Amino acid sequence: MREVIKLSCTTCETPGRSTYFQTKNKKTKSEKLVTKKYCKFCQKHTDHKESKV
Repeated sequence: MREVIKLSCTTCETPGRSTYFQTKNKKTKSEKLVTKKYCKFCQKHTDHKESKV
């Protein structure tokens, strides 16, 4: 079963800013997802980590 997760920038000053939503299969991937994406607040490519919805 695929569930919706929220990706937040790891370098932004303000916590909780979400810029991306993605789906993930929780049965096969139990660890937190980390991807490199563009952050419109930092205006550069940074790591985005899975956070609570």
